[in-house]
Amino acid sequence: MKQITDFRLVEKQDFGRSVMLRLRAKHALPSINPGQFVQVRVDGSPSTYLRRPISIHDVDLQQNEITLLVQQVGEGTRHLAAAEVDDVINMVLPLGNGFTIPEKNDKVLLVGGGIGIAPLFYFAKVLSEKGIKPTMLLGGKMKSDLIRLAGYQQFGQTFVTTEDGSLGEKGFVTMHSVWQRDGFDRIYVCGPKPMMKAVAKLAASKGTWCEVSLENLMACGLGACLCCVEDTVEGHVCVCKEGPVFNTRRLKW
Repeated sequence: MKQITDFRLVEKQDFGRSVMLRLRAKHALPSINPGQFVQVRVDGSPSTYLRRPISIHDVDLQQNEITLLVQQVGEGTRHLAAAEVDDVINMVLPLGNGFTIPEKNDKVLLVGGGIGIAPLFYFAKVLSEKGIKPTMLLGGKMKSDLIRLAGYQQFGQTFVTTEDGSLGEKGFVTMHSVWQRDGFDRIYVCGPKPMMKAVAKLAASKGTWCEVSLENLMACGLGACLCCVEDTVEGHVCVCKEGPVFNTRRLKW
């Protein structure tokens, strides 16, 4: 069930290019699946007319809270990042289809790049609650791109790559030594499209089941505006409605 809800900002953490916003609603939230997203209204910005799609980073249904990681990439997200504690932020949620929950005995690898690590936190948390301990591989250009590492580490073994070698192994996530280990049953990926394509290709070469979370430009979040269309083996579909999570077998990659 979708809601249009006002949230109060109760905590803000600044990570430089990104900020973490913990927001609380006055009433109970609907069930939210890992990989779903919200459309955030940007108030007070005269040049921002449309809501901004943001991945859901964490959920606390008991406290009626959700947490977002917002990367400042344009006027809309810069305005959201400037919000202060006690500000009211309006969102439509939950939107889209999330990740497929694996079987309990599956060996699971979560791969995130840059701000694409955001939805993997809640996913890892849900998996942990179900008795599934995922392996995580997180990549960034530099150490400062890798946010809340200790948080991810509480849910499973976490590996890191940075392009400049400032943390973990130097290079891209596809170059990490974890790929030399025993195979995984399921791989889940979120990040820049070239990175997701590279991981999807690697998974295909190993015959491994793989899901990716696409970040196509979205305006409405409901499948009406047709600006987030992706070409699939079934034809063109709206990422916001059919996705954002897709099995790579469906994509023309």
